[in-house]
Amino acid sequence: MSLTGALNAAMSGLKANTRAASLISTNIANATNEAYGRRTMELSALGSGTRGGVLVAGVVRQYDPVLVADRMVADSQLAGGSDMYAFAKRLETLVGESGTSGSLTDRITAFENALLSASSNPASAQRLELVAVTATDLTNAINDLSFEVQLARQTADTTIAKQVSTLNAAVSRLEVINDIVRKAEASGTDTASVLDERQALLNEISSIVPLRVVEREHGQIALFTRRGGILLDGKAYEVGFSTTGSIDAATTLGGGGLSGLTLNGTPIDPSTNGMFAGGSLAAQFELRDVTAVNRQAELDGIARDLIERLGPGGPDTTLGATDPGFFTDNGIAFAAANETGIAGRISLNAVLAPAGGGTWRIRDGIGAAAAGEVGDATLLQGIADALGASNVPGSAALPSIARTFIDQVSQFSSSVAGERVRSENAFTFLSAQNRTLREMELSKGVDTDQELQKLMQVEQYYTANAKVISTVDDLFERLLSI
Repeated sequence: MSLTGALNAAMSGLKANTRAASLISTNIANATNEAYGRRTMELSALGSGTRGGVLVAGVVRQYDPVLVADRMVADSQLAGGSDMYAFAKRLETLVGESGTSGSLTDRITAFENALLSASSNPASAQRLELVAVTATDLTNAINDLSFEVQLARQTADTTIAKQVSTLNAAVSRLEVINDIVRKAEASGTDTASVLDERQALLNEISSIVPLRVVEREHGQIALFTRRGGILLDGKAYEVGFSTTGSIDAATTLGGGGLSGLTLNGTPIDPSTNGMFAGGSLAAQFELRDVTAVNRQAELDGIARDLIERLGPGGPDTTLGATDPGFFTDNGIAFAAANETGIAGRISLNAVLAPAGGGTWRIRDGIGAAAAGEVGDATLLQGIADALGASNVPGSAALPSIARTFIDQVSQFSSSVAGERVRSENAFTFLSAQNRTLREMELSKGVDTDQELQKLMQVEQYYTANAKVISTVDDLFERLLSI
């Protein structure tokens, strides 16, 4: 090899070493970036007719497409499972564990105990006041549960709107990136950085809906949901959704009060059976339109059962057929046709309100013209007996099984607790699965120890090439001095 050839080979080596050092430092700097694909450099020997050396053929972005796809699906499942678990846990906390202070069953027990205490001394105004107070506490607890259920539905509706906005923005950006990648590949420009941005966008929306990424020519991608919904294929598809300002128990998707999803203007099924199933978006629809609606119906059934046990035809014979009973629908008589949302409206009859001067009617009857015999505990005992009677509830939302009132509520509490356990178990499994896939993905990513070893090798190669240049320079000096 001539001196010039040796010099050219060393110079090409220095250029390759500089590029390699730059890639290694970039890898190390992005070791914790989940969207980053580790870079490696491809070298090729200069062909015949040259004076030797190496040529940087390109930079390769390393990643495992199968593992990344599995991890993104796991992200979707985990997000959906997390949403369902959060709702179940919140509801269980509000209902409370049976027998614990402040729980729904504790409120009922306190009401029943107050009735028994008053029946043992019906002349005591303080004991009658306590009946009214515990009854109000019970209705407030049912009201609060209904409010929280509707708040969860409202929150789900707002979350859906945010997720749809995020999804549309990301897909629009992916369409732009497709065009950038196509042009970059045509011109031979490095696309690794823009592919990192593309993966970051895919990671962002993978929790919203499970994705299937299909490679197209010239480095472009098409994007589908796992059940066939088209999000991007040549052009971006738009997902449509409209928020609802105020949601109550009567506001439902089937009744037209809530918005569903559209894809490029065409209505699609937003449920867990639809093409967007499997992620957080479908879970929010499940909460808003199914799970929370069913819980509200059960609460309404419980409230109705309580009203009807102590209403006209019950223990208080002073009530007419259309009179408001012990418990009312916001102060008026309850009608079965108005069951929807009654849990949020149930209240103690105003004439029995604590400190209102009418608590003697708990003993003598709501429709009594005047106070009766102060020692008569018949009605108080009748109210307690009505609560303890095994009745088949009138609501279709509750099982057609004869139960006492507290048994009805205990069954509801058990159902809520059971759902929390099931959703927690599912969430735990999905968390473990997701964590495993992420660890596998990271194991194939940047290994900082390995990168530092490579950097030391590059330093040695750099030193060797520099030594060649220095030696050639010395030889040229000697030749020129002859």
